[in-house]
Amino acid sequence: MARLFRESRRDSAASSSSNGFAAPAAATAEALPSPFPDLGVPLSAADLREAAYEVLVAASRTTGGRPLTYIPQVGPASPASVSSASSANSSSPSLQRSLTSAAASKMKKALGLKSSASSKGGSPGSGGGAKATPRRPATVGELMRVQMRVSETADARIRRGLLRIAAGQLGRRAEAMVLPLEFLQQFKASDFPDPQEHEAWQGRNLKLIEAGLLVHPFVPLNKSDSSAQRLRQIICAAYDRPLETGKNSESMQVLRTAVMSLAGRSHDGTSDGCHWADGFPLNLHLYQMLVEACFDNDDGTVVDEIDEVMELLKKTWVILGINQMLHNLCFAWALFNHFVMSGQVDIELLSAAENQLVEVAKDAKTSKDPNYCKVLSSTLSSIMGWTEKRLLAYHETFNTSNIESMQGIVSIGVSAARVLVEDISHEYRRRRKEETDVARTRIETYVRSSLRTAFAQRMEEADSKRSSRNPTPVLSILAKDIGDLAIKEKNLYSPVLKTWHPLASGVAVATLHSCFGNELKQFIAGLTDLTPDTVQVLKSADKLEKDLVNIAVEDSVDSDDGGKSLIREMPPYEAENAIANLVKGWIKERVDRLKGWVDRNLKQETWNPGANRDNFAPSSVEMLRIIGETLDAFFELPIPMHPALLPDLTAGARNSFMPQLPPLTRCEVGSKLLFKKKEKPQNPQLRVSQNGATNGTDPLGLPQLCVRLNTFQYIRSELENLEKKIKTCLRNVESAQADITDGLDVKFELCQAACQEGIQHLCETTAYKVTFYDLGHILWDTLYVGVTASSRVELLLRELDPILETISGMVHIKVRNRAITALMKATFDGFLLVLLAGGPLRAFTRQDSQIIEDDFRSLRDLFLADGDGLPEELVDKASSQVKNVLPLLRTDSEGLIERYKRMMAESNRSASRSKLPLPPTTGNWSPNEPNTVLRVLCYRHDETATKFLKKTYNLPKKL
Repeated sequence: MARLFRESRRDSAASSSSNGFAAPAAATAEALPSPFPDLGVPLSAADLREAAYEVLVAASRTTGGRPLTYIPQVGPASPASVSSASSANSSSPSLQRSLTSAAASKMKKALGLKSSASSKGGSPGSGGGAKATPRRPATVGELMRVQMRVSETADARIRRGLLRIAAGQLGRRAEAMVLPLEFLQQFKASDFPDPQEHEAWQGRNLKLIEAGLLVHPFVPLNKSDSSAQRLRQIICAAYDRPLETGKNSESMQVLRTAVMSLAGRSHDGTSDGCHWADGFPLNLHLYQMLVEACFDNDDGTVVDEIDEVMELLKKTWVILGINQMLHNLCFAWALFNHFVMSGQVDIELLSAAENQLVEVAKDAKTSKDPNYCKVLSSTLSSIMGWTEKRLLAYHETFNTSNIESMQGIVSIGVSAARVLVEDISHEYRRRRKEETDVARTRIETYVRSSLRTAFAQRMEEADSKRSSRNPTPVLSILAKDIGDLAIKEKNLYSPVLKTWHPLASGVAVATLHSCFGNELKQFIAGLTDLTPDTVQVLKSADKLEKDLVNIAVEDSVDSDDGGKSLIREMPPYEAENAIANLVKGWIKERVDRLKGWVDRNLKQETWNPGANRDNFAPSSVEMLRIIGETLDAFFELPIPMHPALLPDLTAGARNSFMPQLPPLTRCEVGSKLLFKKKEKPQNPQLRVSQNGATNGTDPLGLPQLCVRLNTFQYIRSELENLEKKIKTCLRNVESAQADITDGLDVKFELCQAACQEGIQHLCETTAYKVTFYDLGHILWDTLYVGVTASSRVELLLRELDPILETISGMVHIKVRNRAITALMKATFDGFLLVLLAGGPLRAFTRQDSQIIEDDFRSLRDLFLADGDGLPEELVDKASSQVKNVLPLLRTDSEGLIERYKRMMAESNRSASRSKLPLPPTTGNWSPNEPNTVLRVLCYRHDETATKFLKKTYNLPKKL
């Protein structure tokens, strides 16, 4: 990194640094290395600055039409010096123009800068206090001298030399002179206070001639050029022994001949002036010294007099070979560099650099000059390198205190990258058809890099947080920290980055999801046992994933693909599956243990209904004890999904036998036959008849299920007997307090509740197993398939009759009605399911409704049994759902459609009227539920219904 200038006085002599940028007194950071190619000649920043000042003064003094005069400037500000400056104004308008308020600076306004004139110190003639405020330069020429750190002595010598040159070469303009050569001829050693100063001054001028004519000539040199060889010899000799300078010096005449021979060359062979300072990159180094004068030496801000300064700088363009494009690039670099030197706190400079870079981007599209492209590439690469160093880890760079600067830094970095890729990169030009989005690509790179870095830091912090006082697993700590990081990203950084990448938040959380997922994958791979720490980590991972996915979904609501590409980047952690697999392993181990016990006892247990008079299994007591202990242990596991995993621990449930509902279809109208005889119904599951399931080998056969019901009832009755026994024992022990004992509520409440639940569970399981499995070949595959009148309910009634007799004969009287009621409810559910979800092999006309209503009454009569069956109010309650839906089958299709539309409009007020959403299947069949009405229409065999379903939902006729 280049050294900085640390002068605190504006009038101090210039010191040197490797890149020539002088840091203001208030600077808090070093300047960036110069992006311009090295000169290859040992010229210090001070040497270049003084040479640039000489060019500036020469160019300014020769633009006026009046004779030049020299006015010395000595001593502090006084009326005389101000008067001298005023008189000089008449002969040198450019340099001697009086400075006025720059509050309305056009250039500052264009750059988005505020004027600081009102905040700067006093008037030129102020004074008096113990510490006087530095006087303000009275003219733009004096301002430039002060800004460029040129001493008054050096300034006087330069002006005196220019007057002498003008006196000897009247009418000759500065661009037709080699200024270092002219100055060497005007001054001798006696003009300097000491020999060392003269020697240094002479060395600087010779180095400038070497740099401008030999190292970086405007026109490339021919190796055999004798003038170049001669000049090189002269300069080398002068380094060892100083030249004798002066007008009539012989050595000067030899030097002049060699210099002018080289300086007068041009690309087209014609003499068009002298070329000594316009060779690349010497001209840029010199011009950058002039551009630095635009920035205040004390605080680094752009001077209020920027308009006047820029006017002067443009006068040097003809000598230095500068054009508007090179100026734009140099000024953009200077603005950005001074923002860096301000410690990144002067946001105005950053904004100005951003605005100036817009002009550079325009220039880059039109220029094909190789030198310009070379320096453009190096300058933008330097800017991009600095910005990317901060943006590739922006969590380390920016926080709430400096987030304001992030917008500008991202903008400049992206702009630089865009020019480098789109206007300089040959690879891009070859692949331009791919429409590369440079800005979006860079932002995505910044986000992913920053989040990976931040994740790694959070991992280190999580390791350090775990201790004996905080035994939380590291991954749980990390999950919480990453959640907080995602919120910070969403609230602080993403609003800035969304300017260039609309899915910045989504990219960030997808990156965090991937990083944490890699750690979690390793953790899960090493799991063998279910421990509290394991469950805590997996719960934390599940919560983190939900939070990250929510952010991604919110961020991509308005994206073209609705965020699908981001979600694809976030494969599920499946933390719940990991827990479930561990629990299933735990369950398998205990179920296998219980299975071993059962296998041993099955050799003795026959499950014969006649094993005892009450038809319960003798081994049930011990088995239920083991099962109870296993269930207790299961519910003590620290897991969040007991209900989901409980079926793994139990066998059979009503939903195990429910058929899967087929997709919605519409009827094919126009054919009398709904299907041909050779077509067979597509059964969703294999079913067998009742006769085939009662061979004594099926553990879920009807007789075996009846024995299980009796076993629960036996346990229940035994618990009641035990309760009575306890009370009796209490009376015998404390007979004197029998009254108190009678008042005690001694009950095994939990066990009784478990028995009640078990009986209900078995009743439902038995009922639905009989209805949908044992009788499925009749109910699901035969009833109303094809022509409704030809496949009615009589066959189902014949099969149900012996089943009811079996239940009545085997099941204990206290649970018999519950078992039959459950069977009745399952039968009515099955009957309604056939009407509303029977698949495309069923279709009903309005005339069929009478047949269906008659069949429904027959089913009711079966369970009423002419007064010997279930109570009528119980049958009415169980059949009420079917009774309420049946009137829909009598309603005409137009009425059903209007009813459906009205219900959908009421439940979806925000939906578009042109398209109705498909209502969800709730299973709560009702004439007031849209899905129920829609299903009646699906099975309605007429033109109106099928056209409505085709137009509204494009339902198929077949699966």
